[in-house]
Amino acid sequence: MIKFVNVNNQQIKEKVSMKKFLGILAIAFVGGAVALGLNHFFFSEKTMPQSFEEQQKVQFANQESVVAEIGGDFVEVSEHATPAVVHIKTEIDLAQSGNTTEMFDPFGFFDDPRFKRNQPRQASGSGVIIMNNGYIATNNHVIENASKIEVILNDKRSYDAELVGRDPETDLALLKIEEKDLPFLSFGNSDDVRVGEWVVAVGNPFNLTSTVTAGIVSAKGRNINLLRQNSEYAIENFIQTDAAVNPGNSGGALVNTKGELIGINTAIASQTGSYAGYSFAVPVNIAKKILDDLRKYGEVKRAILGVRIQDVTAELAMEKGIKDIEGVYVPDVVDGGAADKAGIKPGDVILSIDGEAVNKASELQEEISRFHPGDDIVVVLKRDNEQIEKSVKLLSKDGKKEITTEAIREEKVVLGGTFENLGHTEKMELKISNGVRIKKIGKGPLKDKDVPEGFVITTIDKQRVYTTKDVEKLLENKEGSILIDGVMPNGDEESFAIRVEK
Repeated sequence: MIKFVNVNNQQIKEKVSMKKFLGILAIAFVGGAVALGLNHFFFSEKTMPQSFEEQQKVQFANQESVVAEIGGDFVEVSEHATPAVVHIKTEIDLAQSGNTTEMFDPFGFFDDPRFKRNQPRQASGSGVIIMNNGYIATNNHVIENASKIEVILNDKRSYDAELVGRDPETDLALLKIEEKDLPFLSFGNSDDVRVGEWVVAVGNPFNLTSTVTAGIVSAKGRNINLLRQNSEYAIENFIQTDAAVNPGNSGGALVNTKGELIGINTAIASQTGSYAGYSFAVPVNIAKKILDDLRKYGEVKRAILGVRIQDVTAELAMEKGIKDIEGVYVPDVVDGGAADKAGIKPGDVILSIDGEAVNKASELQEEISRFHPGDDIVVVLKRDNEQIEKSVKLLSKDGKKEITTEAIREEKVVLGGTFENLGHTEKMELKISNGVRIKKIGKGPLKDKDVPEGFVITTIDKQRVYTTKDVEKLLENKEGSILIDGVMPNGDEESFAIRVEK
């Protein structure tokens, strides 16, 4: 909070002339104009930054910042964060997904006996808008196996979301809706989060939209063995808080008192499925890299060190003759892996990764998760109580050095056309609740039947389509006659019967 200090204010005011004031005002005006010019020069569309964090730094300057100190309450933080947290509703066809019994369901979404086997099930969760052009972060378990994903904004506008990509190893997913100028949360630095500091959780527990709870950071670096049940590459280094989190909060925001996003709320420790005192969030410093990879590649480019690891405890130190209880112990090294090639051996104790100290297995995992295959890092370790340094080139799961940073996600061409999602406003103007626009038509069945570019497909063989992935899924392997209903660019309803021959 900014406070004015009274140090002979009257005397100081008398010494400041109107001429000096006008001079200062003129300098400020010129400085502002120059800054705006430089901003336009450096951050034009041709030179837009490539990561979410870089884009946030450019665009967040246009938003009002939240006061750094909360002054005894959480009003300003809540008012800032709530509009950027969305309600996510999904439909899950278990029969179509091929999984009718066991699903990763840490909050017990599907325990209700009213849900019937092999029938579509509904679940809800939360998400965080991380860019004003419609990118939304959430949990993988919120959207897993979903046949439809609906995003509802704080102002009640509703959108059909596209799943850009998901990562079960961190339980993160990235969605996209077609809208502009949305409120969003800027990334904080989860490494700087301290135990005992105040935090705010925003989400939609029990379908109670836009719910805010407050608490403190109870611990950092928590490994609760939740994600490792499904993957040996799972990364768990959760922020633990005592802010109340319940079913429906998954994917919501954990925010510091500056209004910065520091975590994605993911799980609770409970015997009943409801809040029992502890909740856990994926640190935003892990999420940054994961979400960037999902946006650029549609998948995570995960770097692997190639070691088995465990915490150094007093018992382990005594057993192995380790002098100091610090670092992360390496009981085994993967043959041919990055660590093996760099000369790291079983029995070594890793002290730091690229300058960052690690004292827990979960901390080491988090540090490695920030790199890509092909990146070079420096590993400091102890061997026989002697400190040594190793240079390591990280590899992918399959042992490759994938250094390329070029996007590999391409538009799919189906029936000779490419497609794009519609924004909320466009659907309102066309008076439709769902639909996908044909973006471009080349040689193929669509062109043969004179389907125009700009035609909005609403159903394919009487099945509604909400996103481009729906169209691709329904048309990709079709053959024979296909009935496409929709709306012409002028708003007229039209149907096309298309025959596809393989």
